[in-house]
Amino acid sequence: MVVVQKQKGETKESIFRKFTKIFIEENIITELKKHLFYKKPSLVRREEEKEKALKRKRIKS
Repeated sequence: MVVVQKQKGETKESIFRKFTKIFIEENIITELKKHLFYKKPSLVRREEEKEKALKRKRIKS
């Protein structure tokens, strides 16, 4: 959960910028998109295997 406390003298725009920065850093958008649609466990496993293979390929290069 993202909580931003207002400091004395802060404008609404600066508070909103802080909120969006924290929102992006915590990867809330990506998690939300992940859970929007159901994925079969086999598809999830296949995607994870592809990611691992790409990481191994990058390390070798």
